[in-house]
Amino acid sequence: MTANHGEAMGPQRIIHPRLIGPLMLAPLPEAKVARHLSAASGMVVAGDFLYVIADDELHLGIFDARGQGEGRLVRIFPGELADDPALRKAAKPDLEALVRLPPFEGCPHGALLALASGSRPNRRTGVVLALDADSRLLGTPFPLDLGPFHLPLEASFPALNIEGAVVLGTELVLLQRASRMYPENALVYLSLDEVLRAMSSTNSAASEPARVRIVDLGTIGGVPLGFTDGAALPDGRIVFSAVAENAEGTYLDGPCIGAAIGIIGTDGQVETLHRLEPTQKVEGVHATIHGDLIHLLMVTDADDADVAGKLLSAEMPSYSTVRRSH
Repeated sequence: MTANHGEAMGPQRIIHPRLIGPLMLAPLPEAKVARHLSAASGMVVAGDFLYVIADDELHLGIFDARGQGEGRLVRIFPGELADDPALRKAAKPDLEALVRLPPFEGCPHGALLALASGSRPNRRTGVVLALDADSRLLGTPFPLDLGPFHLPLEASFPALNIEGAVVLGTELVLLQRASRMYPENALVYLSLDEVLRAMSSTNSAASEPARVRIVDLGTIGGVPLGFTDGAALPDGRIVFSAVAENAEGTYLDGPCIGAAIGIIGTDGQVETLHRLEPTQKVEGVHATIHGDLIHLLMVTDADDADVAGKLLSAEMPSYSTVRRSH
């Protein structure tokens, strides 16, 4: 396990996100389905589509990538979740990460991979959703047992909480989120070939990570910044979102007292960290480079089922702004 020691670093500059709009949904005949997506927790932009998962839903949200019009829901898990917040929280699959996979056996145009956090025994599920040549969903969702990937990590992280995933070349990188009780963020590197083979077979053998790198994002108001999502850049760097949530562990929510967007270099070191003002609980991020700027799309978790999550945009410099002191 490799650590990024150095001094704890708070956000160095400010980003002011712009509101594109709330994550509103077209009407559906199912009475219990809300007219909006609230707890957005991961996102992928593919072709003309913005795919969004929510950690308290059994559906995938599909929106226009430009933020126009209303979205719709596609079921990815059977059953129903209770309306009562405590009962819903106890039973939800807790999907927290969404990543686009390259083509592999059975999915010639790639797929979306949705991953649960692993923070509880009932949160070790995943879903593969194949895509067609136009990045539309193709066929039916394929469920996964993530136990073989989660269990080897629990020895290193007693409060396992996977919040993001990115594909970097030949590796799938998972983003482990810090909390007040366990203030360690980490990048967990898995062989992408092994992951894809496991998804194409019934082999449930444990998959050990190739390496784990601890990442210190510093604190806001004494609360550790914890990863909430990541997006890969073409040069191998990772743009990440992080929030400082004043909660002791991985189960109970707490007030979000700060949020940031940053970049991790190819050496696993934090290159830049920008605070979001006003504070937005960003849990999904997409990034593209245009010249000297990184253009960002972000989705938020409203932490209130009656409030719609938001789609935000912003820009940040593509070069390093962090200066470490020794």
